Amino acid sequence: MDELTQAPRPLSDAALADLHTAVRRPRYDRKGLTPGIVHIGVGNFHRAHQAWYLHRLMDMGAARDWAILGAGVRAYDAEMRENLIRQNFLTTLIERAPGHRAAEVTGAMIGYVPIEPDNAALIRAMSDPAIRIVALTVTEGGYYTAGTPPAFDAEHADIRHDAANPGAPRTAFGAMVAALRARRAAGVRAFTGLSCDNLSGNGQILQNAVVGLARLQDPGLADWIAAQASFPNSMVDCSVPATCPEERALSESFGILDAAPVSHENFRQWVLEDRFAAGRPDWDRVGATFTDDVHPYELMKIRVLNAGHQILANTGELLALETIADCMADPRVAAFFRKVQRQEILPHVPSVPGLAAADYLDLIAQRFSNEAIRDTTRRVAFDGASRHPGFVLPILRDGLAAGASVTGLALVEALWARMCLGQRETGAPIAPNDPIWPALQRAAQAARSRPAAWLEQTEIYGDLATAAPFADAFTAWTARLTETGVAATLDTYLEA
Repeated sequence: MDELTQAPRPLSDAALADLHTAVRRPRYDRKGLTPGIVHIGVGNFHRAHQAWYLHRLMDMGAARDWAILGAGVRAYDAEMRENLIRQNFLTTLIERAPGHRAAEVTGAMIGYVPIEPDNAALIRAMSDPAIRIVALTVTEGGYYTAGTPPAFDAEHADIRHDAANPGAPRTAFGAMVAALRARRAAGVRAFTGLSCDNLSGNGQILQNAVVGLARLQDPGLADWIAAQASFPNSMVDCSVPATCPEERALSESFGILDAAPVSHENFRQWVLEDRFAAGRPDWDRVGATFTDDVHPYELMKIRVLNAGHQILANTGELLALETIADCMADPRVAAFFRKVQRQEILPHVPSVPGLAAADYLDLIAQRFSNEAIRDTTRRVAFDGASRHPGFVLPILRDGLAAGASVTGLALVEALWARMCLGQRETGAPIAPNDPIWPALQRAAQAARSRPAAWLEQTEIYGDLATAAPFADAFTAWTARLTETGVAATLDTYLEA
């Protein structure tokens, strides 16, 4: 569309009527909304994905009693809260594709719980009978799991604190348990806990955290939660970069001053198990899919998209490729991505109704190539210590069990180890980019002379260090990366 000429003005309810006609805005009276959902972790993804589905349902005249109260359990959440308060909890979404952009203001959020060290306000909000769903986007590494396969980590310091201090929890799960305790005491039905993070079996993982923590405090309460609450599995998908000055400038080009605008691709997917303890919005009316079995959908997405992201991001960081689209535009890196996918990932990916795994790979490659979405390799590579065990290593284990090749996946892991040295091929530094970066960097340094040192991180690899087909390939690739560099090593793999 043509550049807008009107001066941008701060986003607010009062400003909605004066927005340019090109900007889609709420078609419902926000004053008539009442809360039904508390969402913990109000980042860009939530606002571009789950909140958008609810907003569009409200546009159809439905779900007016399901509005969202935002929430957070970390001090840094306070900045987002203050930004959204100033603009009446509205968000500007900017859809981006090559040669296309469109703006939409969404209004499904109507409040944001105060951020407090003891989470008392959050507990009160979740104790309200009107709240029937508590949803979360707290990242893959935020569920207090350990081991392979991941299990609830009852020994984590935060969990031990919450077990000993049930009235003043520091975690989202401790706050959920406290609210469920209050609801039980008041004779109020349990809510649904809905994980919206990229985890296989995310509902089960959330249930393990909530029920596991409750059991440390009160076994009777844990039994009640297990019987009365529900934790449906779900799969979520939309590419949503971090907000940068470019997003704010785009928002202003539509006449909107938004402190936290969100850009996103022109694709969304949400697949949910239809298991809700106290009702739900009819999200299927606006494109979500309800099913009895999310697993095939999540397996396809996590293995092709999320593992694919790790193939690209670590390689891109080493080669100074700034975005995922830049990686796909590099012939060598794109060929590496496709070869690993076709030979070592797709054989372990089921098709889903209406979509074959090979066709899904083509869709993901097209989405990753969208240069209008500046999704940085740094963002995608963040927290590899959670993402590799969650996304890549399960595929590798399936390949080993089937006696299939894992050579390409071994190279993916070797590239991650090489990235954790903290230096690009150009010699430029890679800034720390993982919650356990110092430990990863020590292991990466040791692996330069003894590659097995990287695989001996048992909290990540478990027993894979003794799986000869993988360990031998990893050792060979690590040596080649040290001797010849990233580009030449990729060429060796592609020529084989």
